Amino acid sequence: MEQDLRSIPASKLDKFIENHLPDTSFCADLREVIDSLCALLKDRSFQGPVRRMRASKGVKGKCTALKGRSDADLVVFLNNLTYFEDQLNQQGVLIKEIKKQLCEIQHERRFGVKFEVHSLRSPNSQALSFKLSAPDLLKEVKFDVLPAYDLLDHLNILKKPNQQFYANLISGRTPPGKEGKLSTCFMGLRKYFLNCRPTKLKRLIRLVTHWYQLCKEKLGDRLPPQYALELLTVYAWEHGSRVTKFNTAQGFRTVLELVTKYKQLRIYWTVYYDFRHQEVSEYLHQQLKKDRPVILDPADPTRNIAGLNPKDWRCLAGEAAAWLQYPCFKYRDGSPVCSWEVPTEVGVPTKYLFCRIFWLLFWSLFHFIFGKTSSG
Repeated sequence: MEQDLRSIPASKLDKFIENHLPDTSFCADLREVIDSLCALLKDRSFQGPVRRMRASKGVKGKCTALKGRSDADLVVFLNNLTYFEDQLNQQGVLIKEIKKQLCEIQHERRFGVKFEVHSLRSPNSQALSFKLSAPDLLKEVKFDVLPAYDLLDHLNILKKPNQQFYANLISGRTPPGKEGKLSTCFMGLRKYFLNCRPTKLKRLIRLVTHWYQLCKEKLGDRLPPQYALELLTVYAWEHGSRVTKFNTAQGFRTVLELVTKYKQLRIYWTVYYDFRHQEVSEYLHQQLKKDRPVILDPADPTRNIAGLNPKDWRCLAGEAAAWLQYPCFKYRDGSPVCSWEVPTEVGVPTKYLFCRIFWLLFWSLFHFIFGKTSSG
């Protein structure tokens, strides 16, 4: 399929997405099984040290496909966890209990696809996975199971959270060295951030994800996270288009050009957190001063999605530069597709800018009122 994508003219990219991305038949079977598993987990009682807890819901993360084999996350949200540290402190016990429940389900129920729970790597392992496969279709998906504090039980997904919530996350209540380790709690916010986008933008994200997987086949695992490419696609559209009907090839080219400029990237959003709270503002300024690339998780400011290894970006940037010469970025007459004009960085407000504006307005009003009083 790499050869197909490379050689297809720019005007046919929408048709390529429609015909080849994704494999809808197997995805439908997966959704049905995952929904059943989550419902069964929700109905079951945990035992032992975590007996007071129950699964409140399960959320499937992004599924990344590679030649019939895919990887995905299944986040199991739990009630009666009171805060983030509960998730960190009880991770091992929760994993063992969820594994026990999944093994019982595996023996009790039959699904439309093969269901296998994998053994824990060690008695104290904090990793759990299971596999769903359709041998006749030569397809399988490995799910990593991740227990999480049910953050959205305490927040309205449609409203910006109280910034004190993020101040608590950033200060003392997040154990040192654990920044970004609680990203599973934000799965709901993260999914909503992508799912609320226009249909055509989501199709462009699928195309970029497919390109990323082709690069992964060729270059191996030493690449930036796929989610970084998804966010880069959203950013390119927000700053270069913002219309629901756009030229797919232009969007695709813009994303690949941004990848080649990875050393200049400083990207963040203020959908869920911003600079109005002093503690959050100070933390964001620290994060955004770090070596680039910086792409902050829209839902979790402690997590730089771009990762910590510039070599990963260097490899992907080289591949992106080569792809920009391929026919998929040329029209039928041979003329090149132009990219959108998109900056490589988002501006950062001056530190304490909001406080300064407030005091300036206050003193102006003060002198205006008392100036008139004294003159009278």
